[in-house]
Amino acid sequence: MFGNNKKPVTIITGYLGSGKTTLLNELLKNEDNSGIALIVNDMGSINIDASLIKNNNVTEADSKMIELTNGCICCTLQEAFMNQIEELSKDKNVKKIIVEASGISNPASIADGFLMYKDTHQKSNVYLDSIVTVVDADRIYTEFLDGLNEKSEQEISEIEDEDPDILNLVMDQIEFCNIVVLNKCDLLPPDKIEEVKNTIRNFQREAEIIECVSGKVDSDKIFSGDKFDYDEVMNSSAMQQALARESKMEESCVDEYGLNSFVYENIRPFDRELFSNFIENEYPEDIVRAKGYIWFADDDIHVQLFEQAGRNASVSEVSNWVAAFEEEERQKVIEAYPDIMDEWDEVYGDRMNQIVFIGKEIDKDAITDRLDDCLAEKVEEVE
Repeated sequence: MFGNNKKPVTIITGYLGSGKTTLLNELLKNEDNSGIALIVNDMGSINIDASLIKNNNVTEADSKMIELTNGCICCTLQEAFMNQIEELSKDKNVKKIIVEASGISNPASIADGFLMYKDTHQKSNVYLDSIVTVVDADRIYTEFLDGLNEKSEQEISEIEDEDPDILNLVMDQIEFCNIVVLNKCDLLPPDKIEEVKNTIRNFQREAEIIECVSGKVDSDKIFSGDKFDYDEVMNSSAMQQALARESKMEESCVDEYGLNSFVYENIRPFDRELFSNFIENEYPEDIVRAKGYIWFADDDIHVQLFEQAGRNASVSEVSNWVAAFEEEERQKVIEAYPDIMDEWDEVYGDRMNQIVFIGKEIDKDAITDRLDDCLAEKVEEVE
Protein backbone atom coordinates (compact mmCIF):
# COMPACT_ATOMS: atom_id res chain seq x y z
CA MET A 1 0.00 0.00 0.00
CA PHE A 2 2.80 2.42 0.91
CA GLY A 3 5.52 1.11 -1.39
CA ASN A 4 8.86 -0.48 -0.45
CA ASN A 5 7.33 -1.56 2.90
CA LYS A 6 8.07 1.83 4.40
CA LYS A 7 5.85 2.99 7.26
CA PRO A 8 3.85 6.23 6.84
CA VAL A 9 4.20 8.99 9.44
CA THR A 10 1.41 11.52 10.05
CA ILE A 11 2.33 14.70 11.93
CA ILE A 12 -0.45 16.52 13.79
CA THR A 13 0.49 20.08 14.63
CA GLY A 14 -1.33 23.20 15.79
CA TYR A 15 -1.04 25.74 18.55
CA LEU A 16 -2.01 25.09 22.17
CA GLY A 17 -5.76 24.76 22.57
CA SER A 18 -6.52 24.19 18.90
CA GLY A 19 -7.64 20.60 19.55
CA LYS A 20 -4.76 18.33 18.51
CA THR A 21 -5.27 15.77 21.28
CA THR A 22 -9.04 15.78 20.72
CA LEU A 23 -8.50 15.12 17.01
CA LEU A 24 -6.03 12.33 17.74
CA ASN A 25 -8.44 10.60 20.11
CA GLU A 26 -11.24 10.86 17.56
CA LEU A 27 -9.01 9.37 14.86
CA LEU A 28 -8.10 6.48 17.14
CA LYS A 29 -11.75 5.77 17.84
CA ASN A 30 -12.35 5.33 14.12
CA GLU A 31 -9.25 3.25 13.34
CA ASP A 32 -8.03 -0.27 13.95
CA ASN A 33 -5.54 0.61 16.66
CA SER A 34 -3.63 -2.64 16.45
CA GLY A 35 -1.20 -1.25 13.87
CA ILE A 36 -0.81 2.29 15.17
CA ALA A 37 2.15 3.66 17.10
CA LEU A 38 1.93 7.08 18.75
CA ILE A 39 4.57 9.65 19.61
CA VAL A 40 3.37 12.52 21.78
CA ASN A 41 5.67 15.50 22.25
CA ASP A 42 5.29 18.04 25.05
CA MET A 43 7.67 20.84 25.99
CA GLY A 44 7.19 20.27 29.73
CA SER A 45 8.59 17.55 31.92
CA ILE A 46 5.07 16.14 32.33
CA ASN A 47 3.36 15.12 29.11
CA ILE A 48 -0.23 16.23 29.72
CA ASP A 49 -1.40 15.34 26.21
CA ALA A 50 -0.08 11.79 26.56
CA SER A 51 -1.98 11.42 29.83
CA LEU A 52 -5.19 12.57 28.18
CA ILE A 53 -4.78 10.03 25.40
CA LYS A 54 -4.06 7.21 27.82
CA ASN A 55 -7.10 8.07 29.91
CA ASN A 56 -9.31 7.88 26.83
CA ASN A 57 -9.05 4.06 26.97
CA VAL A 58 -9.06 3.63 23.18
CA THR A 59 -5.29 3.20 23.09
CA GLU A 60 -4.52 1.37 26.29
CA ALA A 61 -4.58 -2.16 24.94
CA ASP A 62 -3.94 -1.74 21.25
CA SER A 63 -1.54 1.09 20.50
CA LYS A 64 2.10 1.60 21.34
CA MET A 65 2.82 5.08 22.73
CA ILE A 66 6.09 6.92 23.26
CA GLU A 67 6.34 10.22 25.11
CA LEU A 68 8.98 12.85 24.28
CA THR A 69 9.27 15.63 26.85
CA ASN A 70 11.50 18.54 27.87
CA GLY A 71 12.03 19.73 24.33
CA CYS A 72 10.53 20.08 20.89
CA ILE A 73 10.80 17.61 17.99
CA CYS A 74 11.44 20.44 15.53
CA CYS A 75 14.70 21.42 17.27
CA THR A 76 16.16 20.13 20.54
CA LEU A 77 14.57 16.67 20.29
CA GLN A 78 14.83 16.30 16.51
CA GLU A 79 17.53 13.63 16.51
CA ALA A 80 15.87 11.65 19.32
CA PHE A 81 12.56 11.94 17.49
CA MET A 82 13.90 10.54 14.22
CA ASN A 83 15.71 7.72 16.02
CA GLN A 84 12.51 6.85 17.88
CA ILE A 85 10.49 6.79 14.67
CA GLU A 86 13.04 4.53 13.01
CA GLU A 87 12.96 2.12 15.96
CA LEU A 88 9.16 1.99 15.86
CA SER A 89 9.21 1.23 12.15
CA LYS A 90 11.21 -1.94 12.78
CA ASP A 91 8.33 -3.38 14.77
CA LYS A 92 6.48 -5.70 12.39
CA ASN A 93 3.22 -4.96 14.21
CA VAL A 94 3.43 -1.24 13.49
CA LYS A 95 1.67 -0.22 10.28
CA LYS A 96 1.58 3.55 10.68
CA ILE A 97 2.95 6.15 13.09
CA ILE A 98 1.01 9.20 14.29
CA VAL A 99 2.87 12.07 15.92
CA GLU A 100 1.26 14.77 18.03
CA ALA A 101 3.77 17.63 17.94
CA SER A 102 4.02 20.16 20.73
CA GLY A 103 1.96 23.31 20.36
CA ILE A 104 5.03 25.40 19.60
CA SER A 105 6.48 23.11 16.93
CA ASN A 106 7.27 24.52 13.50
CA PRO A 107 6.20 21.85 10.97
CA ALA A 108 8.69 23.09 8.36
CA SER A 109 11.54 22.26 10.75
CA ILE A 110 10.08 18.80 11.38
CA ALA A 111 9.90 18.15 7.63
CA ASP A 112 13.47 19.40 7.23
CA GLY A 113 14.48 16.85 9.85
CA PHE A 114 12.94 14.08 7.75
CA LEU A 115 14.79 15.25 4.66
CA MET A 116 18.15 15.41 6.46
CA TYR A 117 17.58 12.00 8.01
CA LYS A 118 16.72 10.53 4.62
CA ASP A 119 19.94 11.94 3.14
CA THR A 120 22.07 10.24 5.80
CA HIS A 121 20.02 7.05 6.21
CA GLN A 122 19.34 5.66 2.77
CA LYS A 123 17.67 2.56 4.20
CA SER A 124 15.20 4.42 6.37
CA ASN A 125 11.96 2.52 6.98
CA VAL A 126 9.70 5.58 7.26
CA TYR A 127 8.38 8.42 5.12
CA LEU A 128 6.43 11.59 5.86
CA ASP A 129 2.89 10.84 4.73
CA SER A 130 1.07 13.98 5.86
CA ILE A 131 1.32 17.15 7.95
CA VAL A 132 -2.01 18.09 9.52
CA THR A 133 -2.44 21.50 11.11
CA VAL A 134 -5.32 21.89 13.55
CA VAL A 135 -6.70 25.44 13.59
CA ASP A 136 -9.06 27.09 16.06
CA ALA A 137 -11.70 28.71 13.82
CA ASP A 138 -12.82 31.18 16.48
CA ARG A 139 -9.25 32.31 17.10
CA ILE A 140 -8.62 33.06 13.42
CA TYR A 141 -11.88 34.97 13.18
CA THR A 142 -11.01 37.03 16.25
CA GLU A 143 -7.47 37.83 15.13
CA PHE A 144 -8.11 38.63 11.48
CA LEU A 145 -11.72 39.59 11.01
CA ASP A 146 -14.35 41.58 12.91
CA GLY A 147 -14.70 39.34 15.92
CA LEU A 148 -13.52 42.03 18.33
CA ASN A 149 -16.89 43.73 17.98
CA GLU A 150 -18.50 40.75 19.69
CA LYS A 151 -15.96 40.31 22.50
CA SER A 152 -16.13 41.63 26.04
CA GLU A 153 -13.65 44.28 27.19
CA GLN A 154 -11.75 41.63 29.15
CA GLU A 155 -11.51 39.32 26.12
CA ILE A 156 -10.32 42.21 23.92
CA SER A 157 -7.67 43.10 26.51
CA GLU A 158 -6.44 39.51 26.62
CA ILE A 159 -6.19 39.40 22.83
CA GLU A 160 -4.30 42.70 22.62
CA ASP A 161 -1.89 41.64 25.36
CA GLU A 162 -1.06 38.33 23.70
CA ASP A 163 2.50 37.67 22.60
CA PRO A 164 2.66 38.50 18.85
CA ASP A 165 5.08 35.62 18.32
CA ILE A 166 2.22 33.22 19.05
CA LEU A 167 0.11 34.33 16.10
CA ASN A 168 3.15 34.28 13.84
CA LEU A 169 3.73 30.66 14.88
CA VAL A 170 0.08 29.87 14.11
CA MET A 171 0.63 31.32 10.64
CA ASP A 172 3.80 29.27 10.15
CA GLN A 173 1.84 26.14 11.03
CA ILE A 174 -0.93 27.00 8.57
CA GLU A 175 1.52 27.90 5.81
CA PHE A 176 3.39 24.59 5.98
CA CYS A 177 0.98 21.66 5.82
CA ASN A 178 -1.04 19.66 3.31
CA ILE A 179 -4.20 19.36 5.44
CA VAL A 180 -5.87 22.02 7.60
CA VAL A 181 -8.39 20.74 10.16
CA LEU A 182 -10.58 23.73 10.99
CA ASN A 183 -11.79 22.86 14.47
CA LYS A 184 -14.41 24.45 16.78
CA CYS A 185 -16.66 25.35 13.86
CA ASP A 186 -19.63 25.24 16.22
CA LEU A 187 -18.49 28.54 17.75
CA LEU A 188 -19.20 30.51 14.57
CA PRO A 189 -22.15 30.71 12.14
CA PRO A 190 -21.68 29.37 8.57
CA ASP A 191 -21.05 32.79 7.00
CA LYS A 192 -18.24 33.51 9.44
CA ILE A 193 -16.76 30.05 8.88
CA GLU A 194 -16.54 30.94 5.18
CA GLU A 195 -14.75 34.16 6.09
CA VAL A 196 -12.28 32.17 8.17
CA LYS A 197 -11.67 29.72 5.31
CA ASN A 198 -11.06 32.61 2.94
CA THR A 199 -8.63 34.09 5.48
CA ILE A 200 -6.72 30.79 5.66
CA ARG A 201 -6.53 30.80 1.86
CA ASN A 202 -4.75 34.14 2.15
CA PHE A 203 -1.80 32.20 3.55
CA GLN A 204 -2.23 28.60 2.43
CA ARG A 205 -3.42 28.10 -1.15
CA GLU A 206 -3.37 24.34 -1.72
CA ALA A 207 -3.97 22.40 1.50
CA GLU A 208 -7.34 20.70 1.93
CA ILE A 209 -9.47 22.42 4.58
CA ILE A 210 -11.63 20.07 6.65
CA GLU A 211 -14.28 21.63 8.89
CA CYS A 212 -15.09 19.87 12.15
CA VAL A 213 -16.44 20.16 15.68
CA SER A 214 -14.58 18.63 18.64
CA GLY A 215 -12.05 16.98 16.33
CA LYS A 216 -14.59 14.68 14.69
CA VAL A 217 -13.09 14.02 11.24
CA ASP A 218 -13.45 11.12 8.81
CA SER A 219 -10.13 9.30 9.27
CA ASP A 220 -9.98 8.47 5.55
CA LYS A 221 -9.55 12.19 4.82
CA ILE A 222 -6.43 12.17 6.98
CA PHE A 223 -4.86 8.84 6.12
CA SER A 224 -6.08 8.25 2.55
CA GLY A 225 -5.93 11.75 1.09
CA ASP A 226 -3.23 13.46 -0.95
CA LYS A 227 0.26 12.58 0.23
CA PHE A 228 2.80 15.05 1.52
CA ASP A 229 5.11 16.57 -1.07
CA TYR A 230 7.77 18.86 0.40
CA ASP A 231 8.20 21.10 -2.65
CA GLU A 232 4.46 21.43 -3.24
CA VAL A 233 3.79 22.33 0.37
CA MET A 234 6.72 24.75 0.49
CA ASN A 235 5.43 26.51 -2.62
CA SER A 236 1.77 26.50 -1.54
CA SER A 237 2.07 29.44 0.85
CA ALA A 238 1.38 32.95 -0.35
CA MET A 239 4.71 33.98 1.17
CA GLN A 240 6.71 31.59 -1.01
CA GLN A 241 4.71 32.50 -4.11
CA ALA A 242 5.48 36.17 -3.56
CA LEU A 243 9.20 35.38 -3.30
CA ALA A 244 9.01 33.24 -6.43
CA ARG A 245 7.48 36.12 -8.39
CA GLU A 246 10.18 38.43 -7.13
CA SER A 247 12.94 36.03 -8.21
CA LYS A 248 11.43 36.01 -11.69
CA MET A 249 11.25 39.82 -11.69
CA GLU A 250 7.45 39.70 -12.07
CA GLU A 251 5.30 42.61 -11.01
CA SER A 252 2.96 42.27 -8.05
CA CYS A 253 -0.39 40.94 -9.21
CA VAL A 254 -3.84 40.31 -7.73
CA ASP A 255 -4.57 36.61 -7.25
CA GLU A 256 -7.84 34.68 -7.11
CA TYR A 257 -8.33 35.61 -3.45
CA GLY A 258 -8.09 39.33 -4.10
CA LEU A 259 -4.62 39.60 -2.59
CA ASN A 260 -1.52 41.20 -3.97
CA SER A 261 2.02 40.94 -2.68
CA PHE A 262 5.49 42.32 -3.18
CA VAL A 263 8.99 42.04 -1.73
CA TYR A 264 10.74 45.07 -0.27
CA GLU A 265 14.53 44.94 -0.55
CA ASN A 266 17.24 47.39 0.47
CA ILE A 267 20.78 46.73 1.65
CA ARG A 268 20.91 49.84 3.86
CA PRO A 269 19.98 49.29 7.52
CA PHE A 270 16.87 50.62 9.20
CA ASP A 271 16.94 53.21 11.93
CA ARG A 272 15.53 51.21 14.85
CA GLU A 273 13.43 54.06 16.26
CA LEU A 274 11.97 55.07 12.89
CA PHE A 275 11.12 51.48 11.95
CA SER A 276 9.52 50.80 15.34
CA ASN A 277 7.39 53.94 15.04
CA PHE A 278 6.21 52.87 11.58
CA ILE A 279 5.23 49.41 12.82
CA GLU A 280 3.54 50.64 15.99
CA ASN A 281 1.78 53.77 14.74
CA GLU A 282 1.61 53.95 10.94
CA TYR A 283 1.34 50.34 9.77
CA PRO A 284 -1.22 49.95 6.93
CA GLU A 285 -4.30 47.97 8.00
CA ASP A 286 -4.63 46.35 4.57
CA ILE A 287 -1.44 44.30 5.10
CA VAL A 288 -2.57 40.91 6.42
CA ARG A 289 0.82 39.17 6.55
CA ALA A 290 4.47 40.19 6.36
CA LYS A 291 7.69 38.35 7.08
CA GLY A 292 11.34 38.90 6.40
CA TYR A 293 14.86 39.56 7.62
CA ILE A 294 16.10 43.04 8.46
CA TRP A 295 19.00 44.79 10.20
CA PHE A 296 19.46 47.98 12.17
CA ALA A 297 22.15 50.63 11.98
CA ASP A 298 22.96 50.24 15.68
CA ASP A 299 23.52 46.47 15.33
CA ASP A 300 25.48 45.12 12.36
CA ILE A 301 25.90 41.68 13.94
CA HIS A 302 22.42 40.25 14.34
CA VAL A 303 19.86 39.13 11.77
CA GLN A 304 16.44 40.38 12.89
CA LEU A 305 13.27 38.50 11.94
CA PHE A 306 10.29 40.78 11.34
CA GLU A 307 6.88 39.10 11.34
CA GLN A 308 3.35 40.45 11.22
CA ALA A 309 0.03 38.62 11.15
CA GLY A 310 -3.29 40.34 11.69
CA ARG A 311 -2.94 42.89 14.45
CA ASN A 312 0.32 41.53 15.82
CA ALA A 313 3.90 42.29 14.80
CA SER A 314 7.27 41.42 16.29
CA VAL A 315 11.00 41.80 15.72
CA SER A 316 13.44 39.26 17.17
CA GLU A 317 17.11 38.30 16.82
CA VAL A 318 17.51 34.93 15.07
CA SER A 319 21.20 34.58 14.11
CA ASN A 320 24.32 36.49 13.05
CA TRP A 321 25.09 37.86 9.61
CA VAL A 322 27.86 35.90 7.92
CA ALA A 323 29.69 39.17 7.32
CA ALA A 324 29.88 39.61 11.12
CA PHE A 325 31.80 36.35 11.62
CA GLU A 326 35.52 36.26 12.27
CA GLU A 327 37.48 35.94 9.01
CA GLU A 328 38.32 32.24 9.39
CA GLU A 329 34.78 31.22 10.28
CA ARG A 330 33.33 33.42 7.54
CA GLN A 331 35.47 31.75 4.89
CA LYS A 332 34.38 28.31 6.06
CA VAL A 333 30.73 29.29 5.69
CA ILE A 334 31.30 30.78 2.25
CA GLU A 335 33.13 27.64 1.11
CA ALA A 336 30.24 25.49 2.31
CA TYR A 337 27.58 27.81 0.85
CA PRO A 338 29.12 29.65 -2.12
CA ASP A 339 25.72 31.02 -3.21
CA ILE A 340 26.07 33.56 -0.41
CA MET A 341 28.46 35.49 -2.63
CA ASP A 342 25.85 35.95 -5.38
CA GLU A 343 24.38 38.96 -3.55
CA TRP A 344 27.40 39.88 -1.43
CA ASP A 345 27.93 43.63 -1.13
CA GLU A 346 31.43 45.07 -0.82
CA VAL A 347 30.39 47.27 2.11
CA TYR A 348 27.56 45.41 3.83
CA GLY A 349 28.33 41.78 2.95
CA ASP A 350 25.19 39.63 3.24
CA ARG A 351 23.32 42.19 5.35
CA MET A 352 20.02 43.11 3.73
CA ASN A 353 16.43 44.09 4.45
CA GLN A 354 14.07 41.72 2.64
CA ILE A 355 10.39 41.65 3.63
CA VAL A 356 7.44 39.99 1.89
CA PHE A 357 4.15 41.92 2.20
CA ILE A 358 0.74 40.36 1.47
CA GLY A 359 -2.60 42.16 1.63
CA LYS A 360 -5.71 43.40 -0.11
CA GLU A 361 -5.04 46.24 -2.53
CA ILE A 362 -1.84 47.21 -0.75
CA ASP A 363 -0.02 50.20 -2.19
CA LYS A 364 3.47 48.97 -3.05
CA ASP A 365 4.87 52.41 -3.87
CA ALA A 366 3.50 54.02 -0.71
CA ILE A 367 4.82 51.26 1.56
CA THR A 368 8.19 51.25 -0.21
CA ASP A 369 8.51 55.02 0.19
CA ARG A 370 7.54 54.81 3.85
CA LEU A 371 10.10 52.06 4.52
CA ASP A 372 12.76 54.02 2.66
CA ASP A 373 12.04 56.87 5.09
CA CYS A 374 12.90 54.46 7.92
CA LEU A 375 16.39 53.77 6.60
CA ALA A 376 19.28 55.19 8.57
CA GLU A 377 20.60 58.45 7.11
CA LYS A 378 24.08 57.84 8.40
CA VAL A 379 25.43 54.31 8.57
CA GLU A 380 28.10 53.61 11.11
CA GLU A 381 31.10 51.77 9.73
CA VAL A 382 30.40 48.04 9.58
CA GLU A 383 32.99 45.39 10.31
